[in-house]
Amino acid sequence: MDLFSYQRENQLKKEAPLAARMRPSVLEEFVGQKHIIGKNCLLYRAIKADKLTSIILYGPPGSGKTTLAQIIANTTKSDFARLNATTSGIKDIKETVENAKSLLGMTGQRTIIFIDEIHRFNKTQQDALLPHVEDGTLVLIGATTENPYFEVNKALLSRSMIFQLKPLEAEDIAELIKRAVTIGEIGAEITEEAVNFLADMANGDARNALNALELAVLTTQPDENGKIVIDLETAGECIQKRPVNYDHDGDGHYDTISAFIKSMRGSNPDAALYYMARMLYAGEDPKFIARRMVICASEDVGNADPHALMLAMAAANAVEFIGLPECKWALSQAVIYISCAPKSNSSSAIFAAENDVASVRISGIPAHLRDAHYAGAEKLGNGKGYLYAHDYPGNYIEQQYLPDELRGKIYYKPSENGVEKKIGEIMKNFRK
Repeated sequence: MDLFSYQRENQLKKEAPLAARMRPSVLEEFVGQKHIIGKNCLLYRAIKADKLTSIILYGPPGSGKTTLAQIIANTTKSDFARLNATTSGIKDIKETVENAKSLLGMTGQRTIIFIDEIHRFNKTQQDALLPHVEDGTLVLIGATTENPYFEVNKALLSRSMIFQLKPLEAEDIAELIKRAVTIGEIGAEITEEAVNFLADMANGDARNALNALELAVLTTQPDENGKIVIDLETAGECIQKRPVNYDHDGDGHYDTISAFIKSMRGSNPDAALYYMARMLYAGEDPKFIARRMVICASEDVGNADPHALMLAMAAANAVEFIGLPECKWALSQAVIYISCAPKSNSSSAIFAAENDVASVRISGIPAHLRDAHYAGAEKLGNGKGYLYAHDYPGNYIEQQYLPDELRGKIYYKPSENGVEKKIGEIMKNFRK
């Protein structure tokens, strides 16, 4: 490194965001994630003993993935290489592999490669890593905010241990805020109310809280004693909206919509309203929410309350006709109704019927049910023997409708709930 590069790097360190300057260098300073780096935990022991195997660190932003990698870099005797998947390609991987092979051959020193945002590597790039992780040339540390089971090569996953980091607790973030003030990383004081507010509003993201704290310091004038004091009002101005872990094509999206549907299915309108509010707050398209409600109204309510589907469709139409924010009323009304409606999944009968369509060979539709409206149909026997239901008491007469091979097969099994209980009684009489 030449003199100018050295000065530039030092300057960047001084001007780095507070969250970067606050990164600990040893495990003992790391805050949170005790379920994976508590003193008796596997990852803690592996880092301390410098016996790390390939790992994937998976968790939301600000939970400590990069910080853990930095601690490993500071404590390991192995060579430590860094790549960021957003800016690196196969050429960078090859260069790292060649350096690793040279070091291993000349000195016996291992190489640990840290790849941030590893989910952004495409299949070809991940495949380029695989043989070198497999033969031990590289020890991989991958960091990702996306579910690795969806985004990372299965072969790489099978050769790595996956550690899931959780959003930090408010107490952990409060500790980091106080530490930033105490050790002099920022020249300010902060009230307990402001600490608690920032820790709560950060929603498990330490970086978000520290960025808000730094913004508060930079924009607050010193008092008459020359001190910068961050109070609750100032903190509130610097983090006005609680961040929500809701990426529109990742875990946050799929986990939230899953919880939303399961809450409606489980007849819990309060939880369903919360998850819908969470999606809308994060900017989800209300049409997507409305489509899921229509599906739920048929899949989970069905004929136990046929009005649920009508109301879900009405809400979907309101989304198209009115739009946000007023369509929230219609969405809320429909979610409450679907959640509180009696439940039945008997509409799933279609899938049993589809299975028979795909697997049972039939000789044909019964002759008496075939179309008899064209010239010559009678000569083919079409319609012969058909009994017109409206000619009989109760508009019902027993006759064969299913093909011979499926005669007597029952697909629709009404539940004992709501309107469908009455339907079930009618069907029992018919099926006698």
